[in-house]
Amino acid sequence: MEISTSISSELQDLRARLRSYLFDELIPYEQAQGYGYEDRFSKSVVRKIWQRSRQLGFYGLQVPTALGGKGISIHDLCILKDDVAASGAILFPHVLGDWGGPARIGNLVKYATQDQMARFIEPVVRGEMGTCFAMTEPQSGSDATSIRTRAVIDGDDYIINGCKHYISASAFADYAITMCVTDPDKGADGISAILVELDRPGVRLTYDYLPMTGQHVDADIHFDNVRVPRGNLLGEEGKGFKTAMGRISTNRLLHCPTMTGLARQAYRMALDYAHHRHQFGGPISRFQAIQHMLADMATGLYACDNMILATARKADAGQDIRKEASMCKLFVSEKCFDIADKAMQIHGNVGVTRNHPVEFIFRRLRLYRIVTGTSEIQRNTIAKAILS
Repeated sequence: MEISTSISSELQDLRARLRSYLFDELIPYEQAQGYGYEDRFSKSVVRKIWQRSRQLGFYGLQVPTALGGKGISIHDLCILKDDVAASGAILFPHVLGDWGGPARIGNLVKYATQDQMARFIEPVVRGEMGTCFAMTEPQSGSDATSIRTRAVIDGDDYIINGCKHYISASAFADYAITMCVTDPDKGADGISAILVELDRPGVRLTYDYLPMTGQHVDADIHFDNVRVPRGNLLGEEGKGFKTAMGRISTNRLLHCPTMTGLARQAYRMALDYAHHRHQFGGPISRFQAIQHMLADMATGLYACDNMILATARKADAGQDIRKEASMCKLFVSEKCFDIADKAMQIHGNVGVTRNHPVEFIFRRLRLYRIVTGTSEIQRNTIAKAILS
């Protein structure tokens, strides 16, 4: 992330070491393996990345020091997330634990029992297990309170039936933090969070769709009379929806530096291409039409960077960021997609070639206008806040 504010020497050192890993080790490894954007990566491959990143001190930076993390601020984490996304590494989401790692745990740590910490939380922090957050269902996308997956008490167990749809990072997960209806008469107050191991009898993952990115990250999770110990209940029964909503604002904010990192990569490529692509006797960078697109791209990134970091500082100060996080998610997702669109335009036919980095970034950034709440949902949240 291009920032003008001063940062600590510790963060400067961390950024330098992270860049060294990305450019001197991870990207050369990907190139040697011939990896592409749309390859299907096994759990064993991504776990090697998790554990190497953990060994180098990058994995789970946001985790409290008591659990083996660094406890870094949201502000600093945003800067690092931008750095990894802007690097061009194909496996970059695994470096800081975004896909299946500590980022999926978030504030859920404070609800876990000692047993749950040992069986579920700590193995994720160590890069030994992966997890996913399973709330969305086929008929309940933005309307999370309309979920139908049921968990019925049977002695010392819950019996779970239902289906979760388009669950991010489920391809790399060992268990799902699953939102279930435990009391259908109480609406949102009847939803509970239950930790469900994905190798339990009756659990089945299906991969019947592929997002426009072509990446094999998401799956549907089917629960057919799945028996789970009541000790897997996370927090109190009926508090699952509040638990989920407690993580969503920070989660929305933390998606934003990934978007700016991807857009920054596209911008840098467009800038370089404009200098080196010659038409009509000179570089295309001399044309005002190209100059204006590059100026708009640079301006958009500057606005996104400062918006994200201002909101991160509020979050670190313990302030409510529901409105600001939605503003960031709305503005950054739409602006970064616009930057990718301009980068594609500058590249011409090269930019629309499938799996060219700019073309892939264009597809990926389009997805971000939907995930973690659509632009329309963000506008609802903002309007509610400013009109109340």
